[in-house]
Amino acid sequence: MELAAGLDRVLARIDAACAAAGRDPGDVRLLPVTKYFPASDIAALYRLGRRDFGENRPQEAGAKAAELSDLGVRWHLVGQLQRNKARQVARWAYAVHSVDSERLATALATATAAALDSGERDTPLEVLIQVSLDADPTRGGVEPGAVPALADHIAESTELRLAGIMAIPPRTADPDAEFARLAEVCTRLRTGHPGATELSAGMSNDLERAIAHGSTCVRVGTALLGARPITSA
Repeated sequence: MELAAGLDRVLARIDAACAAAGRDPGDVRLLPVTKYFPASDIAALYRLGRRDFGENRPQEAGAKAAELSDLGVRWHLVGQLQRNKARQVARWAYAVHSVDSERLATALATATAAALDSGERDTPLEVLIQVSLDADPTRGGVEPGAVPALADHIAESTELRLAGIMAIPPRTADPDAEFARLAEVCTRLRTGHPGATELSAGMSNDLERAIAHGSTCVRVGTALLGARPITSA
């Protein structure tokens, strides 16, 4: 009941934000971010109609994917990814939102090819380019000016499908200004890659502002599931 109530509140926020922006609510997807929450919560949200779920840590996500393999969940890795984990992730991920280098894209393409060959997956891997809005290397992402070259590199792979871009605004920045910058990057990307329509931006505290600037996917954890049951330490 608590999850159902939380889901209703978040969906109502999305609907209100879309109405304020003059957008169709069907154009904005809710991606529950379930890191640190048990697989039972994901199963409950699945029963409430959710099919896509975001996770930050490959090891935790892989364990949940194995536990819930009978449900047909679409798993999205939204956290940073090391190249040596690409093979592991390619076995269960529907999408990776945090691609920020050609080397990582190549590793994912190779890993996806192996997973396709072994029958562990039957579709290309959806990838989003993570855009850095603050040039902080610890937070991942590429500079906006480097997006076109990385997009071209990804588009050359038959194992990957370039879905769009993702970003997290700097903590101390004006979200409206940063989301506006991101929208410009997205517009330029779509000029060269019309199929890259996804703009993954906005979380529990700023989803309304992200939707106002064109977000097609809001990644929500706390507002949906409550405080995390354990710390990230």
